[in-house]
Amino acid sequence: MHAVFLVGFMGSGKTTVGKLLAERLGWTFADLDDDIESAAGMTIPEIFATCGESWFRDIEHQALRARAQAVRDGERLVVALGGGAFVPERNVEMLRESGTTVWLDAPLEVLRARVEPASHRPLAKDPAKFAELYEQRREAYGRARHRIDGGGESPEATVEKIVAVLE
Repeated sequence: MHAVFLVGFMGSGKTTVGKLLAERLGWTFADLDDDIESAAGMTIPEIFATCGESWFRDIEHQALRARAQAVRDGERLVVALGGGAFVPERNVEMLRESGTTVWLDAPLEVLRARVEPASHRPLAKDPAKFAELYEQRREAYGRARHRIDGGGESPEATVEKIVAVLE
């Protein structure tokens, strides 16, 4: 295994935990949102506002493909995915073939508290839609190989739980 793909809803700690996990494993960390912004030449809110979610999902898939190829080429990666990246079946299959998928699960109330201060998340602006999206995506996240409770502990404790299931 040369890759760990962290999946979960916005605010679940994928980036924070991912950086710590990569450091712990001695691997490279990648945030898929950063890859997307770099490829598109604009921020994610700008992509949603000017090009729409469908175009965003296409760029996201291309960025995932590039990371999957890097793993096949021998790079050892921890990748934090955006909240919707693990929903399309084409992404799920590619990630399963490329590494281990880990769902960072957390209760809605915890996620809402973490995300509320961040105004840069286009899909978090409406509280009712946020809750609906959370419920819709849980089934998709359940397809991950491992589920880790990331709602109540420190990021370091979450990293230790992940390392334990990887061994």
